[in-house]
Amino acid sequence: MRVSFSKMHGLGNDFMLVNAAALDGFDPSAAWVRRWADRATGVGFDQLLVLEACGDEADFAFRVFNADGSEARQCGNGARCVALFARAERLAAGPVMRAVVDGRVMQLEILGDRRVRADLGTPVFAPAEIPFVCKKETDVYEFTLDGRNLRAGVVSLGNPHAVTQVEALDDYPAAEVGRWLQSLAQFPESVNVGFVQVLDRAHVRLRVFERGAGETAACGSGACAAVVVGRRWGVLDRLVRVTQRGGDLDIEWDGAGDTVRMTGPAEHVYDGELEHD
Repeated sequence: MRVSFSKMHGLGNDFMLVNAAALDGFDPSAAWVRRWADRATGVGFDQLLVLEACGDEADFAFRVFNADGSEARQCGNGARCVALFARAERLAAGPVMRAVVDGRVMQLEILGDRRVRADLGTPVFAPAEIPFVCKKETDVYEFTLDGRNLRAGVVSLGNPHAVTQVEALDDYPAAEVGRWLQSLAQFPESVNVGFVQVLDRAHVRLRVFERGAGETAACGSGACAAVVVGRRWGVLDRLVRVTQRGGDLDIEWDGAGDTVRMTGPAEHVYDGELEHD
């Protein structure tokens, strides 16, 4: 099978996108995803995004595969790229579209100048739904690593996130702490780990160690999780600029019961074609 694809990125978080609605039986195995994700011998990406046809509830559906071949339930930066790709592939007629991901409907809006607003839904704090194993729900959970006490908020935005506040972001051992948290039995489906430095109530810096991908240049759902946790802790306002290595995202959350809205850029890099058995 010859598979056409587009390479895109959102703030350096890069993706391979495939329109499976135009193919017959495209369903990549974990081995194929890992092969394509290899940056030396393949396309190279953080996630593979596969767009599919769906029912009347939305314009299309999409699936998210991590570079290690595992399937994820959400990808914020990828969702913005999905919007531009769907329009190019004529899967959506206008700038506002609805997409199903992991059984949930997400609204996407192309704003112009390659900027996209994505509604990532209502944050989930109930531990069993994240999933996260603990005695009871609270705003702050405490963990201990080699004598170091770590306080984190835990939330799901379609995928699980643990967010901790740090003072010196650049020097923080994100990979070490991220891998340790991901290995805990309390996170049965692993977890994306965010490290946030609060500059003021409307601006933070963020690093995210993602499950299945490691530290990435940017993480859209991670940026949303950081703002949600910061709002729950009372240190952030409703509209926050989140600066990551790849660039800035604007995150809005009015509070409990409301959805989280993320606005940022999406960039097309190139189109290509490859073989798939």
